[in-house]
Amino acid sequence: MDPRRQRALAFLVAGCFFMENLDGTIVVTAAPAIGADLGVDAASVGVAVTAFLLTVAVFIPASGWLSQRFGMRRIFALAIAIFTVASLLCALSPTLPVLVAARALQGIGAALMVPVGHAAVLRMTPKNDLIRTIAILAWPGLVAPIIAPFVGGLLTTYASWHWIFLINVPLGILAFVVALRIVPSTDRMPVPKLDVTGLVLVVIALGSLVYGSTLVSESGIQVLGFAVATAIGLAVLAVAVRHLLRVSHPLVQLRAFRYESFRIAGSSGAVYRAAVSAIPFLLPLLFQNAFGWTAVDAGAVLLWLFVGNLAIKPATTGLLRRFGFRRVLVTANVVGMACMIAMAFLTADVSLAVLIPLLVLSGAARSTGFTVYATIAYADIGPSSMTDATALNSTLQQLAAGFGVAVGGMALAVGFAVGSGLVPYQVAFAFVAVLTLVPLVAAIRLSPDAGRALTAR
Repeated sequence: MDPRRQRALAFLVAGCFFMENLDGTIVVTAAPAIGADLGVDAASVGVAVTAFLLTVAVFIPASGWLSQRFGMRRIFALAIAIFTVASLLCALSPTLPVLVAARALQGIGAALMVPVGHAAVLRMTPKNDLIRTIAILAWPGLVAPIIAPFVGGLLTTYASWHWIFLINVPLGILAFVVALRIVPSTDRMPVPKLDVTGLVLVVIALGSLVYGSTLVSESGIQVLGFAVATAIGLAVLAVAVRHLLRVSHPLVQLRAFRYESFRIAGSSGAVYRAAVSAIPFLLPLLFQNAFGWTAVDAGAVLLWLFVGNLAIKPATTGLLRRFGFRRVLVTANVVGMACMIAMAFLTADVSLAVLIPLLVLSGAARSTGFTVYATIAYADIGPSSMTDATALNSTLQQLAAGFGVAVGGMALAVGFAVGSGLVPYQVAFAFVAVLTLVPLVAAIRLSPDAGRALTAR
């Protein structure tokens, strides 16, 4: 594939990933305005967020089978069309039930759009260019949660909540046209019959786990519901894994876990994502609830995390080639943990001269860790297995990001049980920092030559 076309395809998929990530979080900011317009309380709007997260989680595993059965370009373009139409329906929703249904449809489009797009890009990318390509694909997951509060605040304050969905329409139309032109046409593959049992088990397991994570917020944990949903999810997940390992043609291939590189990205990498994803959740609450800042001010300061993300991007490939995956990963974990500990000591009179460098450094560590985990996952995966590995990795990433909010919410709930004022936030940041020890230990134990195939020139 022509390198320029390959790069254009990577940016197209990254743009679609950005739309999906932004819509997954931006509704939270607009909830009061949506509730007032639709005649319900703001808390009730949370079901629209849940509907999106649930449908994304449960439909991702089916993306691999669908793209093999009908072709990547067809499914990718269809997914963009579904997401775009659903976005318009969200903006036009006259009642909350209609909005929830539209959000569920939007989630279906997002679930197919991102993993299929990732698989299309990665199948066409040579190993020696995989680091740079993954860096392009990874930035939306870093940026969207950071700018969502700020963008949501601006749109709802100076326009209306409808625009958080309407902005997707022209972008979606453009992405659809471009996709038809640059996504390679892949033939329909002779695939086995759909693993219906596996699909049902995975849907129940992931649906229960994601639903359980939505029962955790800054105001506390719905303990019984969270415990029941999580218990059901874990129990059914165990049955699902047993089924997927025993059948000849499973819905999701788990054989990628045989490779150390994919295993660390899918296990300890998921813990890292959950811990790091809690930071954009905790910081705005600290700034607004403890420091008394406005939502726009809090969102604007949070953008310095984005500055750190961008600043380190050009150097990531060089760092990996110079020092190797293990050293860079260990450093990213250590620096990120140190930043979390420092955040536990922030007070309302903190100087921007101290806060801004801390956020920039945290963003740089966060970006580096995300890129390394996203890249090393595919170090030992061949082109023929890329579709299955991408669907599996996308599912794990989606769950980890969702549980980041749950981790932050649980840590805050514990903090509020301990004390008041700044104490809950100090406890929350300390808890997240301790959680980062899990991926740090795994990174230290990683083989020195892990990912070496990706750094060869």
